[in-house]
Amino acid sequence: MDINDILTPERTLNGLECKSKKGAIVAVSEWLAEVVPGFESTELFSALMGREKLGSTGFGDGIAIPHCRLGACKQVTGALIKLTEGVDFDAIDRQPVDILFVLLVPEEATNEHLQVLSTLAAKFGQGEFRDRLRACETNTGLFNAATEI
Repeated sequence: MDINDILTPERTLNGLECKSKKGAIVAVSEWLAEVVPGFESTELFSALMGREKLGSTGFGDGIAIPHCRLGACKQVTGALIKLTEGVDFDAIDRQPVDILFVLLVPEEATNEHLQVLSTLAAKFGQGEFRDRLRACETNTGLFNAATEI
């Protein structure tokens, strides 16, 4: 599975303003509840924060991949968000995070969940890919940069 399989233009947001990790997860949860039918913001927030309590999803190099399993999720769903400025996300390299890829998966999709996380980690581990995302100024530009093959 690739980013192209789980990301849509509607779930791509360039320029989200927030001041903290919790603020980012609140804002992302509210936004996703608006753009994805069937998702509820408080359920999203609780699930994403619950996962963060197990250990930060701050990947390093300014990237975080918050993820969780949800009963309301019927298929693997991705969302790409670029923040207006980096926030402390307790990342392994202690660098501020300015790009989030939120991954929501059905509760029973354990293997698929791990495979997608591995694919995302490989993609976001590429400096050229991260630079291309950071150069974007619009939602459409960010989506196109993320899904270029």
